Amino acid sequence: MRTNSPKKTYAAAALLAVAALTLSACGSSGDDANASVAEVSEESGTTKAATVLDKPFEKPDLVLTDTEGKSYDFRKETEGKPTLIYFGYTNCPDVCPLTMNNIAVAEKEVSKKLPKSELANLRIVFVTTDPERDTPKALGEWLKGIDPDVVGLTGDFDTIQAGARTVGISIDPPTKGKDGKVTSMHGTQVIAFSPKTDGGYVLYGEDATVEDYTKDLPKLLKGENP
Repeated sequence: MRTNSPKKTYAAAALLAVAALTLSACGSSGDDANASVAEVSEESGTTKAATVLDKPFEKPDLVLTDTEGKSYDFRKETEGKPTLIYFGYTNCPDVCPLTMNNIAVAEKEVSKKLPKSELANLRIVFVTTDPERDTPKALGEWLKGIDPDVVGLTGDFDTIQAGARTVGISIDPPTKGKDGKVTSMHGTQVIAFSPKTDGGYVLYGEDATVEDYTKDLPKLLKGENP
């Protein structure tokens, strides 16, 4: 695994460069025609895990549907709570499940060291980029295998795309190739929101490890810089 890298504070101008990342295919699962291929953003020229943003993102105005089929107002439900949000899809063969598993494992590790009260307000939110296939039921079943406490959200694609764009995440509509493989073009960054300001002030790339999240979570819970 990669070792933890130094954290760096970026100016507002650099923030746009971080958000506007290039897209590249992250892989496929063999020759299975029904397998999905995730094409994801890749931050080149850096190995750092976390970027502390000079100008935090405002929380996206997202009202979607959770795994119970109920309306979920992202801003309202996470107000004043340390929150991690990730946009991905359940049929992703690699990056999406790896990212969510890394966060879930880190949360369990941190729970062994901190009082339950300190973790009680943590919200981990997974928003699908493939809402046509990721119904509330499908999303719920997938998340049970990772962490049943994760909030899974689905809904109208245009709403999801617009919400993701406000935090610098690029998403394209899923497409099906001639070989039957579904491609979802989406950014793979995890955004951490501060419980103090509700601003998205830390960005993690897809190379962030369990160790990175385990080390940073205690600070993120308090709205401190990792």
